[in-house]
Amino acid sequence: MRLNSIFGCDVAIMFKKWQGSRYAVFNSLNRCIKIGMLSIMYFTFIGYTQTFAQTDTSSVNKKVSLQEIEVSARRTPVLYSEIGRVVTVISKKEIEALPVQSVDQLLEYVAQVDVRQRGPLGVQSDISVRGGSFDQVMILLNGINVTDPQTGHHSLNIPVDFQSIERIEILEGPGARVHGANAFSGAINFITGTSNKTGVKANLMGGDHGLYNLGANTTIATKQFKSFIAANKLASNGYIDNTDFSAYNLFYQGQLNIDNEQVELQVGYTDKGFGSNSFYSARYPNQYEQTKTTFASLSFSSKSKNPFKSSIYWRRHQDRFELFRDFVNAASWYGGHNYHLTDVFGLNTNKVIKWKYGKTALGGDFRSESIWSNVLGKDMDDKISVPGEKDAFFTKKYNRSNTSLFLEHSYSYNKFSISAGLMAYVNSDLGWEFDVFPGIDLGYWINDVFKIYGSVNKSMRMPTYTDLFYNSSTIQGNPDLKPEESLTYEGGVKFNNANGVRFNLSAFTRNGKNMIDWGKPANAPVDEKWKTSNINDIQTYGIEFNGNLNLVKLFEGQDVLKSFQMNYSWLNQDKSIPEGYNSRYVFDYLKHKFSATLNHKIFSELSASWTLQYQDRVGGYSEYDITTGVETSKEYEPFEVVDLKIVWSQPAYRLYAEVTNLFDKKYTDIGQLYQPGKWVKVGMQFNLGFK
Repeated sequence: MRLNSIFGCDVAIMFKKWQGSRYAVFNSLNRCIKIGMLSIMYFTFIGYTQTFAQTDTSSVNKKVSLQEIEVSARRTPVLYSEIGRVVTVISKKEIEALPVQSVDQLLEYVAQVDVRQRGPLGVQSDISVRGGSFDQVMILLNGINVTDPQTGHHSLNIPVDFQSIERIEILEGPGARVHGANAFSGAINFITGTSNKTGVKANLMGGDHGLYNLGANTTIATKQFKSFIAANKLASNGYIDNTDFSAYNLFYQGQLNIDNEQVELQVGYTDKGFGSNSFYSARYPNQYEQTKTTFASLSFSSKSKNPFKSSIYWRRHQDRFELFRDFVNAASWYGGHNYHLTDVFGLNTNKVIKWKYGKTALGGDFRSESIWSNVLGKDMDDKISVPGEKDAFFTKKYNRSNTSLFLEHSYSYNKFSISAGLMAYVNSDLGWEFDVFPGIDLGYWINDVFKIYGSVNKSMRMPTYTDLFYNSSTIQGNPDLKPEESLTYEGGVKFNNANGVRFNLSAFTRNGKNMIDWGKPANAPVDEKWKTSNINDIQTYGIEFNGNLNLVKLFEGQDVLKSFQMNYSWLNQDKSIPEGYNSRYVFDYLKHKFSATLNHKIFSELSASWTLQYQDRVGGYSEYDITTGVETSKEYEPFEVVDLKIVWSQPAYRLYAEVTNLFDKKYTDIGQLYQPGKWVKVGMQFNLGFK
């Protein structure tokens, strides 16, 4: 199998700081930061491997009937059945069955994932895991860290259309010793290009509100070389005023295999423009935003007995935010649009050594994060023109460098498995002092179908540039913020039998320290700014249940009922903060989340998928009446939404129709950004394979 995941960590030991002259990656190396040169040299040469997709079943009980795939829950190769953590894997088959057309819609069905959509169909969504904030989740594309350092609002701006995603892996809980810094409450890895057969896939979809999506991807595979190419265009007139959007993606993934060695190249670009009705403040419903993301990575890996992999990557994100979309009619005090450009450059490496006492992984990662802006950062001596914008200039900049070193050892004996490791982390903003974040996972098969597991892991998150520097008429950043830290305990039981019954029951507690939030006193005047601060300690408790029934196996002799899935999660938070504090993000969490999906055949090749979601959110928001200027406090109300998808499937094509929010429920994920009502979509997919 091929390598599906690479995990970021930070090893910068001798590297020159970015200065911003023309914001090119290699033009900005002007000032040396020296620390631990021997370490980076060592780890670069030995290479990097985190989730080599090699089949290693020596430590798996052969009687356990599981579809074993390798997942990114450790730095050493690990099969799904071996992990002592909660990892949710969503396959292509599950993706195609659900009534969804975007990544954020799909993640709604994962129990402990909270999706707060600002705009529909992937325009912009805030993703959090286990009651954390949207800045505490690491996003990876084929294992490369593409998380945005400016703000978590932009982390899902990945240059791949929804139809090209083959699998999603979601690690719930802290992932510092596996993925690196900022995988505070979880990590989500999007995987593409898994097919080894030459073919072409195309998708044509249209729907209400002028919606259309045109996309295609192709795989060209030979014995040694494989290319995956994808492109799509998505647009809509909007479901209410100023919610129109247009987006397109281009993506290439190439793999060259020679003997036991592989070189992989990824290149992608995405461009999105969208009306942002009340996105960040209901006082200004005519907001607009355009984002552009360019991404590239190059990896070398060896599939030898002791595998390794080294990767280098670059991500550029450019954002223009308009508080007034119609600049001519903007308020007299409006000074102009916000412009931001971030450049992230990283390299990582990992070596896995297999010996009689298990597998040991040694690795490191370096990541440099730079920003140019007219809002975020520190003042520059000379302004710089914003690429592609007329009469717009960057006046501020900032850079920080992150370095991590990793050590992990995994061992299995009969029915018992253990994995323990640590991340040693250093950051230029923290005075280049090392801090260590350890963790351990344990698992034991009680019998052929029951497994118990437990883990203890420490994690951390650096503030985003928005946390540190953003200053407007309504919010104010804090450059003196400390990093967030947490210690998480979790345990659970997994069940899987040959009759098609599979479930996971888990519980966790997370002790958070120096948690970052935007807040202000509850009795503050309406016009007082929301300010970032370390609001001290938050303890989060959670329970999660995931159940899957293969109804064809369970009820032999019938093929009408195909599958049933049910997920439920419960959360509670205890806070140690000043009395009367009003949070903007941290304390608006899902207390209860329930989802159920039933797949069944109607007749012949026609099938249906019904989904029900229920959410009950803690917290409230201020609703602003733009006609009267009156602002009132409201509590989030529980809601339930039903979606339906009907599919006619043939080997070469699929025809589908879906209805989201079937009963036209009025609800909001965040503030008064009310989500679309009933929305009908129809489409067709073609799958042409070639020998």
